Amino acid sequence: MSNNARRPLISGNWKMHQNHFEAIQCLQKLAYLVGKDDFEQVDVSIHPPFTDIRSVQTLVEADSLKFLLGAQHCHYEDKGAFTGEIAPVFLAKLTVKYVICGHSERREIFGETDDIVQKKVAAVLANKMIPILCVGETLAEREAGGTEEKVLGQLRAGLQKLNPDQVATLVIAYEPIWAIGTGRTATSEDAQQVCASIRREIGVLFGADTASKVRIQYGGSVKAANIAELMAQTDIDGALVGGASLDPDEFARIIQYRLH
Repeated sequence: MSNNARRPLISGNWKMHQNHFEAIQCLQKLAYLVGKDDFEQVDVSIHPPFTDIRSVQTLVEADSLKFLLGAQHCHYEDKGAFTGEIAPVFLAKLTVKYVICGHSERREIFGETDDIVQKKVAAVLANKMIPILCVGETLAEREAGGTEEKVLGQLRAGLQKLNPDQVATLVIAYEPIWAIGTGRTATSEDAQQVCASIRREIGVLFGADTASKVRIQYGGSVKAANIAELMAQTDIDGALVGGASLDPDEFARIIQYRLH
């Protein structure tokens, strides 16, 4: 368990990898490696591509697995002429629990604005799922000393129009863009500093009690080799894991960070 009462959440973002056959094989192997004792200590969400979600859901339910089902993004409307998009209500019907909102790749590559991300957060909550709101800075912003301005600006935008009870259920993922898929990782002290700033800002906006309940993840080249040090930090309650989550052996070691 982390340094506080917030239950850790380790999330595996499979991005655009794994067809549904591969997803089933990956999850079956992971289920073999991760035991009951692990799930008593940590929540684990799996975020496969949309075409895999039904297959993964069926496996989780048929084998009574403890993994929580997640999605990588969604549209903010429940229906309409939005060719190629996925409505949040569709995900809710598949028992999806967590939806990533505003991942840096969605923002940087697909042009998602703060306004779009805020609408997604609200839509996910309206469909009784939990958003994982992503915030993070580029290398240029970091080197210019603009980390806090960028991260807290994205945070404030994403939390607009929400009430304290809603915010208390959220997961915030700090994912410095310069660390995603590069092999570079923020030091545990730097990650803690930004995550602490996020929690303080939530306290200012919604009160200390709300801030104490929000789970904050770190994402960016998380591996078995660095997860324990990151999780030892007071304000880091989990990890949003990318490439390492595709390797069941590596991801299992990340989930079992307390043992290493």
